[in-house]
Amino acid sequence: MQINIYTIDKKSKNDLYQPLIDHYIKSAKKFSDIKVHEIFDKEIAKAQEISASAAQKQYGIALERYLGKGYAIVLDPASQEVDSYEFSELLKDRGVINFFIGGAYGLERDFITKSNKAISFGKITLSHTLVKVVLMEQIFRGLTILHNHPYHK
Repeated sequence: MQINIYTIDKKSKNDLYQPLIDHYIKSAKKFSDIKVHEIFDKEIAKAQEISASAAQKQYGIALERYLGKGYAIVLDPASQEVDSYEFSELLKDRGVINFFIGGAYGLERDFITKSNKAISFGKITLSHTLVKVVLMEQIFRGLTILHNHPYHK
């Protein structure tokens, strides 16, 4: 199984959370190969200065090329909340799973409807890096649930 995490985020060299992200990537290796793709360019930066809708549109343009290359799951605070067992079912029997985390202004409804599933980790606002850590932990937890590993208990 290949799991990709696509996030609209600047690459940070001094990231406090990177050791946690690396920990979950390493821990999940026996179940899945996980790659994190941070996407940010001049067009996104310009769009964010214009308006929230311009930014959302540009996020979609940057991420759209990754839709259709696996099962697409968007993280969206307005979507259905899932518990860890429901989350694990999203991973079941999939070859390639792509998770999408929008930028500071979220993602356009059009992009969300093009995905296979949209889920929420709740209505609170978290930094992109912290969302990545929470997502990584839930991916690892979901994989251990599917493989009856004791981590999730």
